[in-house]
Amino acid sequence: MFTKVERLISSRNLKPKKKEGFLKIISIFSFVGIMLGVAILIIVMSVMNGFKTDLTNKILGLNPHIIIQPNSFIIDNDYVLKIKKNFKEASISKTYSGEGIIIINDKAKGIIFKGVNIQEKKIKDFFENNIVSGNINQFEKNHIFIGTELAFNLDLKEGDSINLMSSAFVATPLGSLPKQETFKIAGIFNTGFVEFDQNIIFLNIEDALSIFDKDTKDQNLEIYLKNPLEANIYKKKIEKLNQNYFIYTWADLNKSFFSALKVERNVMFIILTLIIIVAAFNIISGLTILIKNKTKEIAILKTLGLNNTSIKKSFFLTGFTIGFFASISGIILGILFSLNIEKVRIFLSSVLNVEIFPSDIYFLEKLPSEINLFSIFIIFILSLLVSAIASYIPARHISKMKTFRALKYE
Repeated sequence: MFTKVERLISSRNLKPKKKEGFLKIISIFSFVGIMLGVAILIIVMSVMNGFKTDLTNKILGLNPHIIIQPNSFIIDNDYVLKIKKNFKEASISKTYSGEGIIIINDKAKGIIFKGVNIQEKKIKDFFENNIVSGNINQFEKNHIFIGTELAFNLDLKEGDSINLMSSAFVATPLGSLPKQETFKIAGIFNTGFVEFDQNIIFLNIEDALSIFDKDTKDQNLEIYLKNPLEANIYKKKIEKLNQNYFIYTWADLNKSFFSALKVERNVMFIILTLIIIVAAFNIISGLTILIKNKTKEIAILKTLGLNNTSIKKSFFLTGFTIGFFASISGIILGILFSLNIEKVRIFLSSVLNVEIFPSDIYFLEKLPSEINLFSIFIIFILSLLVSAIASYIPARHISKMKTFRALKYE
């Protein structure tokens, strides 16, 4: 693609003379600018990808993939058997959830009560993987499990007794009052998802139905799939079995959140791409000055028989080489930083004495990072494209130069 002469001219252009020190500075700024632009773009995209993946895994690990609500109809055993028959790989669980208030001493907090059957495999696996205090065998009648964040905020521990107040009302001589029962803390769990750990408590399904004054016909059906990303496909198939029930997936519950995350990721990509574009302007200015300074040499090369195309290619290669090696360096720097970003966060937090990436805001305990090779490839190609355009713009003006004018006073 490039001849030996073109490569030779390009290499000489990359080593400016002492009197052309300004060109060297511009070249360095071009290199550093593109390198940092590529590195920052990779780091930000890795964090965004990691953030999305971690949250998705947390959501999928803590929530059912498909939920079927009775919607004033009874979910009978025949319907459950149909689902089991048609979707043998799916795990089915019966639960009931509602909102209420947890009361302890002079403290109260709004909370979500979730009634589950500890004998069901998916529920049992969840507790075994996330319990930090207590034992699942203690999860009996009038016993609950709470999250670590809730336990910390309300100063609770295993064995403490607390009052739970539901949104159901019972008739008393004093009028209708919210239903209230006393429970004992059987254990404490920690999922690493702060929002979940401070806002949900688990009860036995019988206790949940009792405190909300509900019956077994009011239970929800929760379905767990081997591949949660196929939830919407399964949803459409399940809807055909019976359209009387209200069916929704984990994706439906978090649609606005993931849409906002996607928009934010795309906007960040566009904004950070501007860093590379701005850095590329240094290539344009550097090559323009270089060509201006090399007017006499270009004229001599033309006189010796080198055509305009070869000269343009040699100067194009000069700028493109800067962009190429800057992109490679940026990729290496970005990957290394992304792989050690949690260590960098801890270091900066200790040095600056500022909490970076607070868990109560971002719902995760550590700064996530996921390197996506396809994203890196796109960034690399984009960087090369910008460098190529920036190198071509000044190089194409060489054909307009007049040889006799350049040598007129020599």
